[in-house]
Amino acid sequence: MFFDPLYLLFALPGLLLGFWAQSRVKRSFNKYAKVRTAMNVTGAEVARRLLDAQGLYDVQVEETQGFLSDHYDPRGKVLRLSPDVYRTPSIAAAGVAAHEMGHALQDAGGYFPLQIRSTLVPAAQFGSSLAPWLFIGGLLLNFTGLAWVGVIMFAAAVLFTLITLPVEFDASNRAKQLLVSNGVLIGDEIKGVDKVLDAAAWTYVAAAVSAIGTLLYYVLLLTGGGRD
Repeated sequence: MFFDPLYLLFALPGLLLGFWAQSRVKRSFNKYAKVRTAMNVTGAEVARRLLDAQGLYDVQVEETQGFLSDHYDPRGKVLRLSPDVYRTPSIAAAGVAAHEMGHALQDAGGYFPLQIRSTLVPAAQFGSSLAPWLFIGGLLLNFTGLAWVGVIMFAAAVLFTLITLPVEFDASNRAKQLLVSNGVLIGDEIKGVDKVLDAAAWTYVAAAVSAIGTLLYYVLLLTGGGRD
């Protein structure tokens, strides 16, 4: 089962799309990380300025370790930025910081897809790690019920990747609008942000495609479509 050629048919599109998306993100970020903005403000300053402009004074901006490890924590109301974003006055840093600020704005406004995604986090984490083992165990033990439990749990992880798409796209759209309306970016600088954030969006699409492919493969095996 681990080397089933049929699995490659379902997994390969997401795998290839993921490699391409990650490569595009790195190229775009590295390119525009070297281009300073005319306002010469760091990612941390961009985030703080946009947060204050929207009245989100209670949201903190902190530095976190890792490359592109940037994220917004809705529970702690903290926007965490990687060193390359937090400390750098570049177009790439401005785009990433504004994107994460977009999530804080979603949280403050009760953006429904974000609420759903936050609710699904425990189920998605549990499902993505345990579900494959339940599925494999069910097949090996010829215990179809257990395998279906694994499929259902994995479906929660798939749903998480799908609901992530509108959340991320909306955050990027908010970021682009706020960067321009608040005068953080001038002239054609927004085009660089477009390329950085659009490239990042494809990583979420790739994750969804990969998860859907795996789920379809599981269902196909259980329904007999993958058997001789």
